[in-house]
Amino acid sequence: MSEPTPENPYPHRIALGIDYDGAAFHGWQRQGDPQLPTVQGALEKALSAIAAHPVTLVCAGRTDTGVHGTGQVVHFDCAIDRGTKAWLRGGNSMLPPSVRVSWARTVDTSFHARFSASARRYHYVILDSEVEPAVLARQVTHTRLSLNIDAMQQAGQMLLGERDFTSFRAAGCQSRSPFRNVMHLNVYRHHRYIILDIQANAFLQHMVRNIAGVLLEIGAGRRPPSWAAEVLESRDRTVGAMTASPCGLYLVDVQYPDSFGLPRLPVGPVFLQPIA
Repeated sequence: MSEPTPENPYPHRIALGIDYDGAAFHGWQRQGDPQLPTVQGALEKALSAIAAHPVTLVCAGRTDTGVHGTGQVVHFDCAIDRGTKAWLRGGNSMLPPSVRVSWARTVDTSFHARFSASARRYHYVILDSEVEPAVLARQVTHTRLSLNIDAMQQAGQMLLGERDFTSFRAAGCQSRSPFRNVMHLNVYRHHRYIILDIQANAFLQHMVRNIAGVLLEIGAGRRPPSWAAEVLESRDRTVGAMTASPCGLYLVDVQYPDSFGLPRLPVGPVFLQPIA
């Protein structure tokens, strides 16, 4: 291990896997008002105490208020590598119960949580039932309508490939390019829940929630599956549906080259994983 020097006071790079309940936070990104709880703010406070110096996190993908993460990946640089046990157990002992470090690895300084990622994957979880959920009220999106999954799946296939997703980006999105490459988009039922499973090289602000809004309209029978293609081709956000609730959205996986040696955990929220 290299030692800190005046030229490079933080020679060690640490990567972490992060799991969090977004309902407890005002999004991922640290806010100007320190009184607003954010995932980044909570993690940086805990990790800075362990590192014994201020820590700044870089994440794979920033999530909005109310959006959850079960596969978020971050990195930070530090003066001394305290070891996996310190970052994992020590970090979790200082964090609120709504955010956890799921794994920790020392990585080469060429690793970058955002720029080294080749793909991000989200799950959007819907409960279509007459009765609203109690236990998972802020973890799923509820609708009383019975949704047509086949129509939603058909519509989703019209959004695959590298396309201009202007119609599905937030008005305040700061990305310089509206083009994204959607690798897969599948809609299926898992027990009581409907899952929208989408993977792309990267996502625009509100892109998944705006896609979910369009698919919900199609699933409800208010629009035909072909409407998804019409919205996409219009390149006009105003012709789409309302932005879907953040409650059901999860960042579930970030993919990196195998050469970095990062762990691969089960994908998705725990309540949707098979019971052994």
